[in-house]
Amino acid sequence: MPSDRRRFLTLCTAAAASSAALAGCSLPTSTPSTATDGERVDDWQYSPEREDDDNGLWSFGGSDDAAGGNGVEMATSTDESIGLAAGGAADVGTLRRNVAEGYLPLPESVATEGLFHEYYFDTGGDGSCGSLFCPTYTPAVAPDPLSGEPERYLSVGLESGLAQSEFERPALNLVVVLDISGSMRASFDDYYYDQFGNRHEAEGDTSRPKIDVAKEALAAMTRQLRPDDRLGVVLFNGEAHLAKPLREVDRTDMDAIREHMREDVEARGGTNVSAGLELSEELVAEYDDADREAYENRTILITDAQINVGETDADELQASLEANADRDHHTTVVGVGVDFNAELIDRLTAVRGANYYSVHSADEFERRVTEEFEYMVSPLVYDLSLELAADGYEIVRVYGSTAADSATGELMRVNTLFPSARTDGEAKGGVVLVQVARTDAGDADSADATLTLEASWETRSGERRSTTETVAFPSGDDERYGSSAVRKAILLARYADLLRNWTIHEREGDLVAVDGADDGIAPAPDPEADRLGEWELQSDPLTVSPPYDERLERFRDHLRSEREAIGDEALERERELLDEILASG
Repeated sequence: MPSDRRRFLTLCTAAAASSAALAGCSLPTSTPSTATDGERVDDWQYSPEREDDDNGLWSFGGSDDAAGGNGVEMATSTDESIGLAAGGAADVGTLRRNVAEGYLPLPESVATEGLFHEYYFDTGGDGSCGSLFCPTYTPAVAPDPLSGEPERYLSVGLESGLAQSEFERPALNLVVVLDISGSMRASFDDYYYDQFGNRHEAEGDTSRPKIDVAKEALAAMTRQLRPDDRLGVVLFNGEAHLAKPLREVDRTDMDAIREHMREDVEARGGTNVSAGLELSEELVAEYDDADREAYENRTILITDAQINVGETDADELQASLEANADRDHHTTVVGVGVDFNAELIDRLTAVRGANYYSVHSADEFERRVTEEFEYMVSPLVYDLSLELAADGYEIVRVYGSTAADSATGELMRVNTLFPSARTDGEAKGGVVLVQVARTDAGDADSADATLTLEASWETRSGERRSTTETVAFPSGDDERYGSSAVRKAILLARYADLLRNWTIHEREGDLVAVDGADDGIAPAPDPEADRLGEWELQSDPLTVSPPYDERLERFRDHLRSEREAIGDEALERERELLDEILASG
């Protein structure tokens, strides 16, 4: 941000909180009212009429109306413990919507942690967990459904002893960064962009503009705030605009702010995500020293991520968010629409403390930012690592973690665990899956192997904790599952690999990830770095070609039999998705 603009922001943000400081800030319009004891201030500072006249400087407006609307606190009557789930993608909604619209998804839209987060898992606890996090371990030997070759897995159940009735999110220093670029005027499902930036219309009915739904959802989200929270709002298109300084909710006229959100925000111009995130960083920087156990410093970025202005490189944006995370300033991304840039967000949400939700309808958007708000903004566990010590075994693959690529022969990592819904003893997304393999060392074939597993993690307060457990791992090749949860996780992990391999194959034209002659489901490779342009979709039609038509059909049969063995009817949605894909062939 230019230095003169930075000075303007600093002065005028201070002015919004102090009538004395305001005298030194020369502004073209009226100033917002300031709060005194028992009063609330309307500190909205954005006027769309002035956007084109002042080169992006922020104009002030408002009234002295006092209002309530401070929001609600989470309450629950159940004593069941909370669930835990890994950060990163919280769904695979973009994958499902792309297939429904007849477009070939990107590999990045098949995030395993997002797929896990759509299902409930028995985390394997026996009720003895008396702390925030207690990892549990369940082994399995499962034949590859296409090759028949045995593979070995270990699920890590994300068990918690914290009762839902005792869970309370920390106070928030929250900045909402809302995309108001021209692409947000489009409806959720009426177009796609290819890698050259060319617009392609989709068939079928269209729904409401993304910006209208985003404004209403944002207004609804503010009702989840508590009096001790602070809220700031940044709008961005080709540049960033300070709409609302970071101020305590109990000193803010929230009804007036919600009205401004609905009436004063229009979509136009380019998309400069980096400018919006930089301005958010400046606002939150004042609270870098906040008690990390009592406060959560968080940005919620709401965007369709069609970046065409400013910093568009994923590496640079990721580095920026990582620098924020090092100061305990974390990021939630809400991706809007079917034309969403999943490749970019796959990178951004691999950062510590980050998570990502995709929304494709007004109802889904509102549910994400209201019913699920408490869990969305409350990371509980950081930097979970699992070290494996066992003669004859090593970790070869991790599923359900954004840090999966950092796994080595002895170590698994998970950047962040968030609270998640839990019902009837099962937690939504409550598992990470580790594939292990036998090595030449040790005597793995002689008897059930003993695996020593040391897990360590960091709490919100910065304390490092650890546990060490031993697990008897079956050494033979016979099919065995320690629980239905590990069986479900294996099924979904293989399903994700197969779908990712299919999407790469259809674009690159080569058989992907077939391991020699066994023709099994090998881990999906990372896509070519230069394969994609700046747009999420290339408007490639949904298609399936040999040999993936036959491979997907065989897996569909396997999925049907596994669904019956596991007893989870929700898995039927995956069979239906495979039906849609196969019908395109």
